[in-house]
Amino acid sequence: MYSLTFSVLFVGFLLLTLLVRFWLSSRHIRHVLAHRSAVPAEFAEKIPLAAHQKAADYTVARTKFGLLTLVVNSAVLVGFTLLGGLQLLSSLLLGWFGGPGMLYQLGLIVAFALISGLIDLPFDYYRQFVLEEYYGFNKMTRGLFFADTVKNSLIGAVIGLPLLWVILTLMDKSGSLWWFYAWLVWSGFQLLMLVLYPTVIAPLFNKFTPLDDDSLRSRIEGLMQRVGFASKGLFVMDGSKRSAHGNAYFSGFGAGKRIVFFDTLLARLAPHEIEAVLAHELGHFKLKHIVKRIAVMFAISLVFLALLGYLKGQAWFYTGLGVDPMLFGSNDAMALILFMLALPIFTFLLSPLSSLSSRKHEFEADAFAAQHTNAQDLVSALVKLYEDNASTLTPDPLHSAFYDSHPPASLRIGKLHAALNAAH
Repeated sequence: MYSLTFSVLFVGFLLLTLLVRFWLSSRHIRHVLAHRSAVPAEFAEKIPLAAHQKAADYTVARTKFGLLTLVVNSAVLVGFTLLGGLQLLSSLLLGWFGGPGMLYQLGLIVAFALISGLIDLPFDYYRQFVLEEYYGFNKMTRGLFFADTVKNSLIGAVIGLPLLWVILTLMDKSGSLWWFYAWLVWSGFQLLMLVLYPTVIAPLFNKFTPLDDDSLRSRIEGLMQRVGFASKGLFVMDGSKRSAHGNAYFSGFGAGKRIVFFDTLLARLAPHEIEAVLAHELGHFKLKHIVKRIAVMFAISLVFLALLGYLKGQAWFYTGLGVDPMLFGSNDAMALILFMLALPIFTFLLSPLSSLSSRKHEFEADAFAAQHTNAQDLVSALVKLYEDNASTLTPDPLHSAFYDSHPPASLRIGKLHAALNAAH
């Protein structure tokens, strides 16, 4: 009875999520196309109509492609769960490994990841070499695409398999509080990645060279001194070998913080605009947004692991998702996979809460940048980035509330203009 109830709940939430996401996407497409013929008044003197229409078409194409991937991913989800895909995979691996030991547990997760990756691969390829190519953003060769795929898989195995072994061992050996010990391990791993990613992992994919523009370096160092930010270095990343999109970010932790500029960003923005963009990024650090996000992530992961700690011992959790739990073996790997598959279905409607928090931080970082640089420089930089990245200036407000971590252009720039007017 519990099993049937959970199956009905799962199917109900899946259908609800699909309906809501299709409704949001259709709203978004209609809204963008309805405003395609004219640049919004506040941008009319800065962004050409052709660029605005390109952004509209790019947004619509991405949204439609997103709907296609949503349908396929939903079908795959049902195939893995209610239609018995995971049960079949488990039975095959039990035969190969001769029992439900650690090799079976790791093998089940690896096999699931490989099958999922192979299903995703054609969509990733289409996104890069058809969609991004058509709108002029793709700079990646096919060789680099497949090399990245192999690298990602190998790094995932080198890092992920030992972590999985530890988590599965804790689930099996450390009693009813395994989820708390697993949370400690997971949190420590996340902090370790903050340290290792910029210096060990990222250089495997991109080349990072010290910023050699002395004038720009002096300007940036002056900004860092004004706001009290110490960096391990200023670097330029060869983002142009993969994409025409531009960005800037800082990474690392503690004394290892480094500031990274995409070469595409440096080629497009003037020095004073680059300074304003960096001031925004530094605002996230100085206002403790990074620490707050990490704390929230740790708190949420603790809650979810505690929930998994309960669910892994409930037979209806497995049978409700199309799997027969083993009575005389470990179901830990299966519990991890099922939880990962089911969780997004039950939490999607909470997405606006995450977006709301992120937008609040973006407004605060903009205000910080306006205090330490010229707000008009940030406005002009943002306008260029919206144009270069073909970001629509007219998103559907409800769609944006669910999906966008950054505020719409009109709201963001409107607040900056208000700050400028108040200063004068």
